[in-house]
Amino acid sequence: MNFPSPSDQQARVIWFSITTLAVAIVLSAVGATFWALGSLLNQLASLIVPLAIAGVIACLLDPLVDFLQQKMRIPRIRAILLVFFIGVALVVLMLGTVVPELVVQTNKLAANLPEYSEKFRERFSNWLAESPLGQRAKIAWDEELGEKAVQALKNTVPLVQNWLLDHIGSFAVFMSYAVGLALVPVYVFYFLLEKSGIQRNWSDYLPIRESKAKEELVFVLSAINDCIVVFFRGQILVSICSGTLLGLGLLLCGIDYAVLLGALAAVICILPYIGGIITFVLAMILAAVQHGDGRHFLQVAGVFLFVQLAEGLVYSPRILGNRVGLHPLTIIICVMAGTKLLGGILGGLLAIPITAALRTIMFRYVWKQPAEPEKVISA
Repeated sequence: MNFPSPSDQQARVIWFSITTLAVAIVLSAVGATFWALGSLLNQLASLIVPLAIAGVIACLLDPLVDFLQQKMRIPRIRAILLVFFIGVALVVLMLGTVVPELVVQTNKLAANLPEYSEKFRERFSNWLAESPLGQRAKIAWDEELGEKAVQALKNTVPLVQNWLLDHIGSFAVFMSYAVGLALVPVYVFYFLLEKSGIQRNWSDYLPIRESKAKEELVFVLSAINDCIVVFFRGQILVSICSGTLLGLGLLLCGIDYAVLLGALAAVICILPYIGGIITFVLAMILAAVQHGDGRHFLQVAGVFLFVQLAEGLVYSPRILGNRVGLHPLTIIICVMAGTKLLGGILGGLLAIPITAALRTIMFRYVWKQPAEPEKVISA
């Protein structure tokens, strides 16, 4: 039986339906891939986290090892051991200087936290009563809602405790993490020692015969690796610089726990923009509790503005350049999506270089004419 040919309108409807189905299938496959990757990362966290930490440390130390080997003519094993010795000396120096102050400030903050909470509640209530803006806000705020919020916060504490007990209470899980973290120096040593061999021979272990498809797979994996190395090596240095400047600036402003806030910023500012926002909010809350005047608010805001300008105009371009090449809004969105899809802070961190690598791949296959892998990676 012969069917009549579809009309032009019917053909357009058919092709639109097929295209929509194909897009839905592709999006479902991408979503399933991210879900599977997140589940795999969660199951293998005790193995992946130490390897990821070792990889990041090796990326940071590799330029120094190469300098000692190439410029100072020191054998690579001796260069690695020398770098390890310098690293241990720096850690011991920090343990003797910065860490005790961090412990003191942390204990002091924990002891004064109830008093600070009461001061914050009292000053917020006074602001609601006296400020015209507070009067308008008070219309949407009542004591019952506030009590519910406080009660919900109190109920969150046992939930967090139960979550921690469920996830790290297992002795086997704890031991696997402990053993993995203890092996981090061993991983770092062999990553640095076998760097040239890994770079030269890693593609030989791909389970694909020599072909155009293998060349493209090597390009994709090289792009992802390049973006990951560039991001972590640069962003950690940028985060340390920002945390140091913030700690010194808040210390000059007379904000208590400035060293603690600076150390916190040096860690969480690895997440671009998100870490700075969190640190800024915490600093403003401490300024409100400790001083409660506009002058300290302006000083804290000025410190963060100065650090953001210095990061964006001075040291971040020199450290990172434009090698990640993502818009700030894109970074924020991919951090939030990575935290949700891949799970935890590690997922948020991995989301940025993965997004940059996908951008490189899209430029190669979709948005621009095909280019040589080396040119695309360095762009």
